[in-house]
Amino acid sequence: MGALKLGEYLREQRRNAQLSLRQLADAAGVSNPYLSQIERGLRKPSAEILQQLAKALRISAETLYVQAGILDARERDELEVPAAILTDPSINERQKQVLIQIYESFRKENAAAAAAGEHDERGRNDERGPNGQYDENDENDEYGENDENDEAVEAGRHEAPGPAGKETHHDDHR
Repeated sequence: MGALKLGEYLREQRRNAQLSLRQLADAAGVSNPYLSQIERGLRKPSAEILQQLAKALRISAETLYVQAGILDARERDELEVPAAILTDPSINERQKQVLIQIYESFRKENAAAAAAGEHDERGRNDERGPNGQYDENDENDEYGENDENDEAVEAGRHEAPGPAGKETHHDDHR
């Protein structure tokens, strides 16, 4: 059943790319009859052939692996970012490897933190004060930013638009 599902998916992708069977076979480096058999669900291609087909169709090889049952959807999601990085022609190989290493280190760090329960629902580190409460007067807002409005609020000068778009200063006592 999986081979038929893969074949139907490949045929759909080939048609979306407006390629004939022969054009895709040539681009992927496989024979025309072999590709026809794959599309009809009679053959189950190797991961290497799937990768060649994906490259010729300009789609993710991981997507084809999922269709073929080689990879589950959850594993594919974990591979899509590195795959996108590796196919980006605007960065060199060293930059690609560094980006992938950084991405993987963030994933590991977040997985370890989630397992340890170190982040609250807003993604903040669980850094509580002596009374067990979060320091809401932290200089950074929930996005890690310290903007001018934060400083104005702390100084009691909250500016809000008044009538006809004019600003009103809440510290003005008229």
